[in-house]
Amino acid sequence: MKAVWYERQGAAAEVLSFGELPTPEPGAGEVRVRLHASAVNPADANRRSGRRHPMEFARIIPNSDGAGVIDKVGAGVEASRVGERVWLCFGQRGRAWGTAAEAICLPQDLVSQLPDRLGFEQGACLGIPCMTAWCALFADSAPVGQRVLVTGGAGAVGHYAIQLAKWAGAFVVATVRSPARAEHARLAGADVVVDCTRGSAAQAAAEAAGGLGIERIVDIDAVANAELVLHCAAEGATWVSYAVGPQVLASVPMDRLIRRNIALRGLYMPGVSTTVRRAAQKGVNDWLDDVPDALHTVDSIHALRDTAQAHAAVERGGKQGTVIVRCDTELKTFNQETP
Repeated sequence: MKAVWYERQGAAAEVLSFGELPTPEPGAGEVRVRLHASAVNPADANRRSGRRHPMEFARIIPNSDGAGVIDKVGAGVEASRVGERVWLCFGQRGRAWGTAAEAICLPQDLVSQLPDRLGFEQGACLGIPCMTAWCALFADSAPVGQRVLVTGGAGAVGHYAIQLAKWAGAFVVATVRSPARAEHARLAGADVVVDCTRGSAAQAAAEAAGGLGIERIVDIDAVANAELVLHCAAEGATWVSYAVGPQVLASVPMDRLIRRNIALRGLYMPGVSTTVRRAAQKGVNDWLDDVPDALHTVDSIHALRDTAQAHAAVERGGKQGTVIVRCDTELKTFNQETP
């Protein structure tokens, strides 16, 4: 099969190779997915570059999320799964070979049925971003009728968090950093959008909550957004932060958290329990079934041989949606697929 891999960490253009590797065979309890699309998440670029991640294996095929068709199953897996269209998660998490390839083998419970109405590029957007958003909102209790703040509302996780929170009946305030991103957040269903480049975002978010405070925060960076969150959070609010920016250390004003009973919780999807991960997969599938017109934003599409360009697009920042690598065909035929 054709694949992309690296044998040392570093800049994408310097360490990623494109060529032929043996097509994997599914083991017991596994399925093989012929991949049509692979997603590049920031965590994938971080692992390849060596930012806060060691080199886990001698050779690594990057990327965790993807979508395709099951073409072979291992022992203990129902043969009827062959031909099933699926989206998948955790491809390169705890294993060497991820989704930047024409095929991947992984445990069958890491793949979920992809609705026929969705194309493979859309299916590849789901995975870690959508499951992160679901866990931040639903892992402890559903935000039914709550006031929810989503920081980075135009990002991959944030855009899904807005949609999922609205699905639960929440009132959603989203922060962004440009007028174009503000419109993107509104399309997802945000009730109020705050542009952080214009005036006091903390005050604007507090006012959007009508003086009652924000009850749940889905946050892209607890270090950068601490003052914003603490200014508008309600008594007893739940603050879930799932990523960190270039500044990883901060002096947290614990007195403000403690005296207002605010719970700050980190969320790292590869570290969640199997029970939570399966609940997230089911939750995402329930949402897909219930909201057929949900938005799955693709920022850009790259050929498999150009995976280094896809990683560079993620690392430049400024993307809107998910950067996709097409695994099965040349770029000129991308738009000819019938979902």
